[in-house]
Amino acid sequence: MVGVGQPVPIFPDLLVESIVESCPADTRTVVVVDGADAARPVEFASRAAEHARTRGRPAAVVDLHDYVRPASIRFEYSRHDELSYRTLWFDYDAVSREVIAPLRLGGRGHFLPRLWDEATDRSARARSVPAAPNQIVLIAGPMLIGRDLDIDLSVHLRLSETALRRRTDPTDEWTCDPLLAYYDGLDDSAGRPDFLVRWDHPDRPALERRV
Repeated sequence: MVGVGQPVPIFPDLLVESIVESCPADTRTVVVVDGADAARPVEFASRAAEHARTRGRPAAVVDLHDYVRPASIRFEYSRHDELSYRTLWFDYDAVSREVIAPLRLGGRGHFLPRLWDEATDRSARARSVPAAPNQIVLIAGPMLIGRDLDIDLSVHLRLSETALRRRTDPTDEWTCDPLLAYYDGLDDSAGRPDFLVRWDHPDRPALERRV
């Protein structure tokens, strides 16, 4: 995966606090928490959102799995097609259109928290949510970095290959190789996150923050 320097141990609560404090205080902020499902990025994003709310800052989490494409597209070449997983499964364009663009200057000021119900393979029928002037929205899921999304802050929960394979559900083990290939292929200058977190042991993370 993405090359790193010497990691610095950090307490999990301090990591969450550092991410929230890096969000500009008086503007809407879009944060991506990138990580394989095995890293539980939505769970981590929810912790960060809760921390922000305890500090009086509005915060919401968007799960990338609520922005999957319909099964007819995801499974067109089989349910376990690696290239499809990297390129077709998640609707990053819709995330940009329905979540990020509305929060920008001149946007409509409210965003769509869910687009598609992965379990039922139907529209989520969600209503748009109004965004406060200082709203934080955390978008969490796999392969978010390097998608040319208009974001303000990026976090990558990095798993080693061993940890990724160990923590991935056996039914989803086929996703490990495309995930590894995707992160290995990120351009270091364009794809390197603001917070690069070694996440093999979530109770003992280590951080390399971009200078």
